Amino acid sequence: MSVTPFKLPVVPHIRRQAYISLYEKGLRADGRGIHEPRSIDVKTGVLEKAEGSAHVSLGSTQVLVGVKIEVAQPFRDAPDQGVLVVHAENVPLASPIFEPGPPDENAIELARVVDRSLREVKAVDLESLVIRVGEKVWNLWIDIYVLDHDGNLFDASMLATMAALATTKIPDYEETEVGEILVRREGASKPLKINHKVVTVTIAKIADFLIVDPTFEEEVIADYRLVLSFDENLRIVGAQKTGEGGMKVEELKEAIRIGKNTALTYFKILNQKLAQGV
Repeated sequence: MSVTPFKLPVVPHIRRQAYISLYEKGLRADGRGIHEPRSIDVKTGVLEKAEGSAHVSLGSTQVLVGVKIEVAQPFRDAPDQGVLVVHAENVPLASPIFEPGPPDENAIELARVVDRSLREVKAVDLESLVIRVGEKVWNLWIDIYVLDHDGNLFDASMLATMAALATTKIPDYEETEVGEILVRREGASKPLKINHKVVTVTIAKIADFLIVDPTFEEEVIADYRLVLSFDENLRIVGAQKTGEGGMKVEELKEAIRIGKNTALTYFKILNQKLAQGV
């Protein structure tokens, strides 16, 4: 588990106390229960030029993911595997806290969590992306764009990434006599091979309460934020703690229990949307 600094605007103490008063009644400001995620909408195939794409709305939070595939050289220490690269960008219009320029530490953290969650469990079959061992492989670019930030970018981004990957098609190609790879993006193509599906579940600790799918304001008043990554077998394949608040062993156990229940909800929605082909 890694720990990343967490910088957000200061919220008045009275706002925090108002939220805690609601939690004591088992309620949230938006009417949810404390362990209840917001409504989720998943759309795939939203970018015509990408090999795979998805748009996810998690409450008011919106994330767009595109997958592009290009021919590249493999890494020297992995000549029999394709290349996977995750990039995240917080679009300035998505939130007053986002600024133009290169990715900040929050965007880097978001990309790192998604990347690590995929790699740890070998979610994508990188060996199936080899064209010629040691020479030519497919390079898989995953670009995450935060379009509207109302908290919990991790869960929305992971859902969008998984939906985009699950619908990604590998282009056809032909090899010339001199070994050049000619990619044909129009016409037939084969699905990207997925070994495991992955979702993340974000839990915020506020006073004595563990809150699922925190909004932006709840993230601001949180003592810490814990992101747990699960595969479809509910194995933990990643964890990221953000914030300076301490965590007790009992809290971690409870967070895992809550996380598994929420992961089941996420997988159900994801699988339903993929089955519908929307």
